Amino acid sequence: MLSGYLLLVLGCISAALVIWRLSTGLSRYIRHVSCLTNDTQTYFARAGSKWSWFKKNVQYSPIFSKRHNREFQLSSAINVGTLPTRLQLVFLLGYFSTNVAFCVMGIDFSKPVGASATVFINRTGTLAVANMIPLFLMAGRNNPLLYLLGISFDTFNLLHRWLGRIVALEALAHTLGYLYRTAATKGWSVAFEGIFKSDFLIYGFVATASFVVIAIQASSVFRHAFYEIFKILHICLAIASVVGLYYHLGPKGFPQIKYLYPVMVLWAFDRTARFLRVAYYNFGSGGGKALVEALPGGSTRVTVTMARPWFFKPSQHAYLYFPSVSLWQSHPFSVAWSEEADSPSGEKLPMDRRDILAMKKTTVSFILRGRTGMTGNLYEKAASCIDGKMVTRCLVEGPYGGMHQMHSYGTVMLFAGGVGITQAVPHVRDLVIAYSNGMAATRKVILVWTIQSPEHLEWIRPWMTEVLGMEKRREVLRIMLFVSRPRSTKEIHSPSSTVQMFPGRPNIDTLLAREMEDQVGHMGVSVCGPGALSDEVRRAVRNKQYNGAIDFVEEAFSW
Repeated sequence: MLSGYLLLVLGCISAALVIWRLSTGLSRYIRHVSCLTNDTQTYFARAGSKWSWFKKNVQYSPIFSKRHNREFQLSSAINVGTLPTRLQLVFLLGYFSTNVAFCVMGIDFSKPVGASATVFINRTGTLAVANMIPLFLMAGRNNPLLYLLGISFDTFNLLHRWLGRIVALEALAHTLGYLYRTAATKGWSVAFEGIFKSDFLIYGFVATASFVVIAIQASSVFRHAFYEIFKILHICLAIASVVGLYYHLGPKGFPQIKYLYPVMVLWAFDRTARFLRVAYYNFGSGGGKALVEALPGGSTRVTVTMARPWFFKPSQHAYLYFPSVSLWQSHPFSVAWSEEADSPSGEKLPMDRRDILAMKKTTVSFILRGRTGMTGNLYEKAASCIDGKMVTRCLVEGPYGGMHQMHSYGTVMLFAGGVGITQAVPHVRDLVIAYSNGMAATRKVILVWTIQSPEHLEWIRPWMTEVLGMEKRREVLRIMLFVSRPRSTKEIHSPSSTVQMFPGRPNIDTLLAREMEDQVGHMGVSVCGPGALSDEVRRAVRNKQYNGAIDFVEEAFSW
């Protein structure tokens, strides 16, 4: 009964978030349509005091003053993770407290051990299985709640990790409770020996052991240090836990088995959807071939030819598989560029829409920063080839994301650090085209990109060349490049008044204040890059909430 209430609580929270998403979406649509022909947008530039307070102190607030996405690192090899936001912390503490209360409420521990322990064992076991439903749902890449609730995959990933810890603690409490009840009458030796004398207990022990090992190996220290091993072991242990629970609950007809069936359905659905995505976009019609180019700064530019058209939106990402580099591994990367080109076969003229689409070849491009594991191996392999280029097999799983569109903002500021530029470039192209066609409320787009060396400009040179040649680009777009480690002042030169280069790091507060002095309409601020940059932009946006209407969007992949 309590497990049902727990799932009901999650359902009510989800319903509230759906209403929130619909209301904010309607507000953005009204603003977008109202400002298409309005060059001042004064009404939408004003900040409401109550709404500003909520965004500053609740919606965008870290737990303390500033730190959220910047990782805690004990050394270059030991990473202990990041902090949640204030709103995320409230939810996590509330949900954890609810689970603890449901485990012990109404139990009279003054009664004999047998009676009280039995209730405790049943409670913890039932809650552990029930919590596996949202646990597996939040782990899926094809989670429907991503779009229904408008919550980022990064947030769901955080919730997945903490739900996993709750499940592991409840499973451990369930097992220890059983051992304690048996030991109270027969002794600890009999209690431990009894586990291995019954299939029912053996399978339950396998499930609990799997949960506990997952909780340990999924901690940030082990996850970041041995990610490739972590991922394979994580999947294997998850399968072992589900199999163990099935044979623990099924043969005896326990009612908790009803919670396990949705878990298996969710896992099968996500895996099937992922396979179908890969098959549809990569197999046939020459798809799945990738040009890999080694770039300055240890990065690679990967351009993949898709088998079928890809309907691209800014802020989308995809998972890349390189069978020749890492057979089973896939990693998420922002889609930096996508375009279509005709590829006529010369055999026959197109007769209908299907033939025309078949002649279109979609290419999608990514920038991968070489680190350890797959990305480092890929860079070394490409760098060893002639001209630093090679062609290899690449499977693209996606697209995912694309929820944060900026057309309804009169002023858009895009902050990027390093390869975080891959998230900003599609927005720049999209907004310039929309402005030129009169389809966006946007009147000002400011791109602020921080790089370590001018050589890193090569990462996006072909794409920015195309953007800078677009119609009406000078009317709406300004670019500011900050080089944090210039070798010489001669490297710092500004090509024009709309494309400027500066030494050092940007002062986010100063840049934001300057743009808000001449703000047009509602301002949208987006950031993608290192955690320190994201936290600095978040702090600046929070501090400017009362100066004008301003929203904040953070693009991040935590792993």
